[in-house]
Amino acid sequence: MGKLLKTRIMGILNVTPDSFSDGGLYRNVPEAVSQAERMVEAGADIIDIGGESTRPGSESVSLQEEMDRVLPVLEILLAHDVEISIDTTKPKLALEALKMGADIINDVSGLQYSTLIAEHVAIYNAKLVIMHMKGVPKTMQVDPDSKDIISEVTDFFKDQTKVALGKGVREENIILDPGIGFGKRLEDNTRILRELEKLTKLGFPLLIGASRKSMIGAICDAEVEQRLPGSLAIACVAAQRGADIVRVHDVAETVQALKIIEHIW
Repeated sequence: MGKLLKTRIMGILNVTPDSFSDGGLYRNVPEAVSQAERMVEAGADIIDIGGESTRPGSESVSLQEEMDRVLPVLEILLAHDVEISIDTTKPKLALEALKMGADIINDVSGLQYSTLIAEHVAIYNAKLVIMHMKGVPKTMQVDPDSKDIISEVTDFFKDQTKVALGKGVREENIILDPGIGFGKRLEDNTRILRELEKLTKLGFPLLIGASRKSMIGAICDAEVEQRLPGSLAIACVAAQRGADIVRVHDVAETVQALKIIEHIW
């Protein structure tokens, strides 16, 4: 079995009306900041702020709307002792966030929409999450298909890390996310988690985000609000198989689960 911990915890902060799990909960700045502070207190190493839902079937939002949602929250959270990640595919928002002091840009398109994000990240010597996604959020779960998901993800990462490096992003600043639930069937998601160690051989830190996702519902017949146990199980498996970061909604519970695994291991 691969290395275990210290796996870092990325807390999800969706400042959106329509994210699949917590959409609408933290739409104004004080509510969002309070939730972030609770996650930091619970042990989050990183707060990932997202202003556009990427759930299956979601519509994109305008640049101005996304900036209006994200930047005021970022401004306040920069005063806290925690790394801040911005979950966006828009180069202009990425640039403004980096100017303000964001540490990470989390691009769910994996530089497929625009390579400008990589250029901005390079200038500010920030970190870049390159995620594998097939298609776009609106249609990605309409009959997804893959012949060999591990090879597909591996090839994608090889290509996109070359793009990032070519734009000046430093090798040590690249993080890879295989994109659980983004244009993938249950068997694809399962195989990624089962064979995660194959992706560690690419030599970059791995991020896994499966918190409350539909694969848990498919396996356990559980609604979104009932998926905490499944989310913890996946976080533990991911940590054991080489994930460096797990992206979660339930920070305190994940911290406790991983502490137990680490203690026993």
